[in-house]
Amino acid sequence: ACALCRAPPPPRAAVRCPPAGACFSIHLANVSFAEARGACDGRGGSLAWVSGEPELRLLLGLLAEAAVPAPALFWVGLKRNASVCTREEQPLRGFSWEGAGGGTAPQEVPAELGRWLQEPLRSCIVARCAGLHLAAEPGGGRSWGWKE
Repeated sequence: ACALCRAPPPPRAAVRCPPAGACFSIHLANVSFAEARGACDGRGGSLAWVSGEPELRLLLGLLAEAAVPAPALFWVGLKRNASVCTREEQPLRGFSWEGAGGGTAPQEVPAELGRWLQEPLRSCIVARCAGLHLAAEPGGGRSWGWKE
């Protein structure tokens, strides 16, 4: 998932541009975190971030529009640097958004965005990244959560 400036949307991608702020796009490919970041950089953007409920709804809507089968994991700019410890009391557990504020410190996010499918590994010495994980629910619904 990429966050792009207001440039024309890339071809063959699900794109949404809210009235203010960055455009968001979904690109389907089986790639590593570094490759996904490079692909977004090449499009003039960065991996997407979620600082609140509106951005989360926008990304989930894009994934529904792209008819992505669940379960699936999508790279977003959620990363914990090697010098930052896992913080169980924080919604993002010490992770921060690369695309917002340079990823040098955990940004404030609403507690409801702290939905982890599995708690991240406790560590202070290894850089880690996380993605947005979609899972299928009985009855055709979908659930989401962060996954390291």
